[in-house]
Amino acid sequence: MNLAVKAIHSHEWERRLAGVVNIERKSEPPMNPTTHPETEINELLGELWQRYLPSTQERLEVLAQAVRICGEGNLDEAARAEAQAAAHKLSGNLGMFGHKEAGEVAGSMEHIFIEFSQDKAARLDGLMQRLCALLEPHLLPR
Repeated sequence: MNLAVKAIHSHEWERRLAGVVNIERKSEPPMNPTTHPETEINELLGELWQRYLPSTQERLEVLAQAVRICGEGNLDEAARAEAQAAAHKLSGNLGMFGHKEAGEVAGSMEHIFIEFSQDKAARLDGLMQRLCALLEPHLLPR
């Protein structure tokens, strides 16, 4: 996987967030007093999305592999648990980044993996297709 992601150090996030929420700091002025705070927050969320995009794509790959294995009827406990954890993390992260429907789909997948039975495998395939369709415009090309 070859992804170019801009890393921002924690002190940089602190400085930028301080400017967004107008926290006064003696050593540094606010970021940009003419920019609306919502715009700055959206920019920061966009940068965070890019930062966490590799782990998001890895979790999607874990889910896709588990769904494929389900279709073959060979999902073991370790793969089920890994898929459940990936779906759980995706559900929370996607919602945080404003991808509400995609987060809900990942949450539905998590619940299926919690109470997994082979007769639910077909439903997982449809949910995976929906999740990929919702996120495709927001992912880096492979």
